[in-house]
Amino acid sequence: MFTGIIEHFGTIESLALQRDGGRVTIHAPTLASKLAVSNSIAVNGCCLTIVSVDKEHFSADLSGETIRKTSFGIDSGALRQGARVNLEQPLAAGKEFGGHFVLGHVDGTGRVAHLRSEGENWWYGVRLPEEFARYIVMKGSVTIDGVSLTVANWRDNVAEVAVIPYTYQHTNIRDRKPGDAVNLEGDILGKYVERYLEARSSKPMTKISLAELTKQGF
Repeated sequence: MFTGIIEHFGTIESLALQRDGGRVTIHAPTLASKLAVSNSIAVNGCCLTIVSVDKEHFSADLSGETIRKTSFGIDSGALRQGARVNLEQPLAAGKEFGGHFVLGHVDGTGRVAHLRSEGENWWYGVRLPEEFARYIVMKGSVTIDGVSLTVANWRDNVAEVAVIPYTYQHTNIRDRKPGDAVNLEGDILGKYVERYLEARSSKPMTKISLAELTKQGF
């Protein structure tokens, strides 16, 4: 599990994709020495398993599902060799819990609508697919490329978040351009509520009358 608080950058050194899988190698000199094979790592919000590592690089395999669901495999505006990526290690016991619950299970991709400056801050707008819109709540959390952000405005399927200078400088938001693909993950708490309500509504309703209870001996 992650929190959406980005502490490291990496750069895609190689990306080999096929329809049913692939592998990515990332240059991450500030982080690689702390990693080990079989560790989990969030790359732009996508939880991956490290399969090889040295002092400055690590590699992870990509499943066909990962390629289809994330910006690794999107048709346009996708991640490419040389792209900067956000990196986060899993939350460790005893570590401060910033951000919100992030699983690294990407729901799909959105498209950058705009990135506009306002004084020292920025307004970052992302156009969301219709099926993801139900997870957007004003002042609620959303994960965009692994970054925990708060929805400030919501209109015409564009979620807009306010980005402070620190976040702008310490994530790859500063690299984003209109049309770029970004990974999206909805708040897991909302998903559990949604699933509970679906299960509850699907159960058949039984009509119990006083006469039926008396007949059964109550």
